[in-house]
Amino acid sequence: MLSQRIVQSLLGSCVRRASTHFGFEQVNEEEKADRVRQVFTGVADKYDLMNDAMSMGIHRLWKDYFVQSLPLKRDAKMLDVAGGTGDISFRALRRFPRAHVTVCDINEEMLRVGEQKAKEDRTLDSSRLSFVVGDGEKLPFEDDSFDAYTISFGIRNCTHVDQVVREARRVLKPGGLFACLEFSQIHPALRTVYDAYSFQTDFSSLISSTGLRDVRYENLSFGICAIHTARK
Repeated sequence: MLSQRIVQSLLGSCVRRASTHFGFEQVNEEEKADRVRQVFTGVADKYDLMNDAMSMGIHRLWKDYFVQSLPLKRDAKMLDVAGGTGDISFRALRRFPRAHVTVCDINEEMLRVGEQKAKEDRTLDSSRLSFVVGDGEKLPFEDDSFDAYTISFGIRNCTHVDQVVREARRVLKPGGLFACLEFSQIHPALRTVYDAYSFQTDFSSLISSTGLRDVRYENLSFGICAIHTARK
């Protein structure tokens, strides 16, 4: 069970000050959003290589498994938040060629890289992909718009995780799927890059508190990361 201090940090510390976590630092909420944007703007062109280096390529296996486990209908409308350069979206479209996938990210440069990759990838029908700049805490979409909402290794960078999950619920159609792939335990060597907190039961409780139902989680690689799913 996470300590009360870490849970409060995860939810975004609104009771005392408008401050939150960024690595081991406490920063104000506006500063965190700017820092996240700056970091990913700086690494956009090398983001995929960086993920390979830091995970020794294992992130590809996690993402493959994550997408293969999505119980979607063939023509689903899927929203991939913090979708960046398209890793999850492209996998989903290859598995469900009749689906339409919207890649949403707060960082325009990451989306630019993803859109260019999609145009160059002959295994994809890029007409079934949309790239939209948007904030996970206030998504630019109507209520009840999507059959599935995914977020992969992105929720750790959000300031108010509870608000992100509420927005996911809002844009999902009734019965729609919420699916999150995220680190649950961080190797000490990576803690300067990734926020070190554990999800599992605490994140499950947070998801339930937003009104999503049938909340479940599955640990991958002995709990290094976890998949959380729920239904609207």
